Amino acid sequence: MSKTDCQLIYSTTSSVEEANSIGITLVQERLAACVNILPGMQSIYKWQDQLETSQEAVLLVKTTTDRSREVIERIETLHSYDCPAVIVLDIAAGSLSYLNWLRDQVGE
Repeated sequence: MSKTDCQLIYSTTSSVEEANSIGITLVQERLAACVNILPGMQSIYKWQDQLETSQEAVLLVKTTTDRSREVIERIETLHSYDCPAVIVLDIAAGSLSYLNWLRDQVGE
């Protein structure tokens, strides 16, 4: 199956408030068609050689391949972390009407 020109960008934030702020900015600036926020994620990771656990919120950002670099840069600018998780996943397929809507929302 060939991929579409749409992508899902995964990121985590320190709080639901931060996730809301980033999500609203991305949609208002037409960098994302939609941002889903999943609150209450438990994260376990090492940072500066210390084992850390924290409550975070997840951002699922829907955008196009053409806009994904701008989304990454914008998240990095708005984010409170020194090294935010920002991972881009290609969307292989999906509802044609939804993908067309997504493209229309982030059109330049």
